[in-house]
Amino acid sequence: MEFTLIGFLVCLVLIIMGVPIAMAFGILTIMLLSFFGQDAAYLVEVTYKKVDSVILFAVPLFILFGTMLDATGLAKRLIDFINLILGRFRSGLGAVTVVTTALFSSISGTDSAAIACIGTVMIPRLVEKGYTRGHATALVACSGILGQLVPPSVPMIFYAIITGNSILGVWFSTLGPAIVIVIIYCLINAVAVRKMPIVFEKRAENLKEQIVNIALAGKSCLPVLILPIFIFGSLYSGLITPTEVALIGVFYVLILGLLYRVLSWEDIKGAAVSTAVISGAVTLMFYFTETTSKILILEGVTDELASWVVNNSPNQVVTLLLLNVILLLLGMMMNDLSGTVISAGLLWPIASAAGVDPYHFAAITGVNLGLGTVTPPTAPMLFLAGRIGKCSAEEYIKPALILMWSGMLPVLLLTTYFPNLCLFIPRALGFIK
Repeated sequence: MEFTLIGFLVCLVLIIMGVPIAMAFGILTIMLLSFFGQDAAYLVEVTYKKVDSVILFAVPLFILFGTMLDATGLAKRLIDFINLILGRFRSGLGAVTVVTTALFSSISGTDSAAIACIGTVMIPRLVEKGYTRGHATALVACSGILGQLVPPSVPMIFYAIITGNSILGVWFSTLGPAIVIVIIYCLINAVAVRKMPIVFEKRAENLKEQIVNIALAGKSCLPVLILPIFIFGSLYSGLITPTEVALIGVFYVLILGLLYRVLSWEDIKGAAVSTAVISGAVTLMFYFTETTSKILILEGVTDELASWVVNNSPNQVVTLLLLNVILLLLGMMMNDLSGTVISAGLLWPIASAAGVDPYHFAAITGVNLGLGTVTPPTAPMLFLAGRIGKCSAEEYIKPALILMWSGMLPVLLLTTYFPNLCLFIPRALGFIK
C-alpha cells in the first residue's frame, strides 16, 4: 500500500513537471510491475484484449468526425439558424452560444472541439454586439464542458469500456445534467448582460418575413442539423452501433465538405493527423491505466483502499464528497479524456464499494471533470478559450468563476446527491434497469 502511494506521488510529480500523462502512467506501471513482481506477459495479453475492441474503434472515428466538421466551417450555418430564433432577445446571442455548443457537442463528442469550433465564430460576434470579451470567452469555455456530457461523448466511451457498462446507458446518464446546465447558463447570461451595451440586430418586423428568414436559414443548415437528429435517432433505435454511427458520420461530413467545396485535401490530411495523435496518446493512456488497475486488483490494493475509504467515511455522502474533490483535482490537471480514463480505472472501484450506481458515477465523473477543466489555476479548457478569444486571464477569470460557482457547482451537487437527475433519461429510454 505504501509503495503504491509513493508510485502515484511520483506519477503526479512527473505530470506537474510536464511529462506527458501517458508516459507518467507508463513509468508508474513499470514501478508497480517491478515491485509486485507480477507476470508482465500475462498483463500485457489481458490488457491488449481490452484495447483490441471494435467498440474502442469508435473513439478515433468520433474524433475524426468532429475534427473534419470543425474544418468545414459548417457550424456557422447552425449558429445563424439558432440566432434567428433566439437572437431577438437582449441576451439572445449568449443563449445562442450555449445552445449551439450543446448541439455541436452532440456531433463532435469532445469539449476541446466544441470550444475551438464555436469559440472561433462566436467570440468575435459576441464582442461586436457589445458583450465584454471576458464574458464571451468565459461563456464559450464553460459551455464547452457540454462536449463531455452531451451524447455521443468520446470520454464516456472509455468509461463504459473500463467499467464494463452499457455505452448508451453511460451516454444518456449525463444528458440530464447537461440540459440543466444549458438552462442555468442562459439565465446567468441574461442577468450578466443587463449592464452591457448590447447592440440589437435589425430584425424583420413582419411575421411572414421572420418565418421566411428562419426557413431559409433552416434550409441552409439542414445538412448540419440532420447530424444530431441522426445520431440520437440511431442510438435510441439501436439499429446500428456507436462505432457504425461514427463511421457513417465521417463519410457524411467528408461528402458534405467536398460537395460544398469547404473541405480541402489538406484539411482532411490535417484532421487525420490530429486524430491519430490524440487517439494514440489516449489509447496509450488507457493501456497503462488499465494495466495499473489490473496490478492493484491482483495485489488486493484496490480492495484495501476501498475498504479504508468506506470504513473511515461515516456515510456515502462523505465518500461521494471525497471522490468529487479527487475528480475536481484530476480535471484541473488534465483533459477530459485522460481524466475519465483514470476515474474509471482507479476511482470507480472505490465508488462501487461505497454502493454507488455505475451510471450515477459516470454522470458525477462527467460533470466534475468538466468543472475541473475550467477551474484555475490549471484550467486547460478555460485557457484554450482564452487563446481562441485573444483575451487575457484578468478579463475572463471573474465571469468564468461566476458561471462555475453559480451554474456548474449547483448542478454537480444535484448530480451527486439526487441520482434521479442522471438516471431518469436512460431508464425512461430502456438503456438501464
